[in-house]
Amino acid sequence: MTSNKQLQEMLEQVARGELDPATARDRLLDAFRARPFEDLGFARVDHHRSIRQGFPEVVLGLGKTPAQIAAIAAAIVKRGSSLLITRATAAAYDAVRATVPDATYYADASIIALRQEDISPGRGTILVAAAGTSDIPVAEEAARTADLMGNEVARMYDVGVAGLHRLLVERERLSSARVIIVVAGMEGALPSVVAGLVSVPVIAVPTSIGYGASFGGIAALLGMLNSCASGVSVVNIDNGFGAAAIASLINHL
Repeated sequence: MTSNKQLQEMLEQVARGELDPATARDRLLDAFRARPFEDLGFARVDHHRSIRQGFPEVVLGLGKTPAQIAAIAAAIVKRGSSLLITRATAAAYDAVRATVPDATYYADASIIALRQEDISPGRGTILVAAAGTSDIPVAEEAARTADLMGNEVARMYDVGVAGLHRLLVERERLSSARVIIVVAGMEGALPSVVAGLVSVPVIAVPTSIGYGASFGGIAALLGMLNSCASGVSVVNIDNGFGAAAIASLINHL
């Protein structure tokens, strides 16, 4: 038992008379006896992350060898949890597939994923908007993450401020979203424009896309932090995952 949803389902089975209290007690005791983390020597896999935060531990692929990533993935999946690995390479996927054959690699987002348990659905739609085509890899990291976390996701790409009419024709889709993730490089102006058009939270993601004076995304980051529109929050440069995690929490409230 690794999630709040599994606990809720068991309690409902007891309430309906489909599961006797003694069996439920034994299952709970087994869960309590299980260590909240598993020590692999090079990593301590947090198996109770879902109980505390509503979603299992997510693996950052950067800095880990394919063999390490595969071992962590196997430990997560073995406990019945969904798998999400960000910033993953094709080599990492080859290693993971040897131990978790049902995992899927999304090359456009550099994500390895496996939905292994039912995730509680969000209440509305998370809209992911990208300023330019070059921003799509970060936008896809956000979109794929939000989808795996149980949210309905819509995409709106190449709607940057250099051609504002491309965004303005999408007013209906913007207004129908419950949370909007806006991904932009260069000067990072798009989140301010979007936030000025809607009444829902806007999560801004600066990307490292741009010419020399963009300083690898710092110009976009500073522009977003100084937005004059209300309702804009900002995550780190290229952090599509972080934006999706926040958006999912909001959408599940």
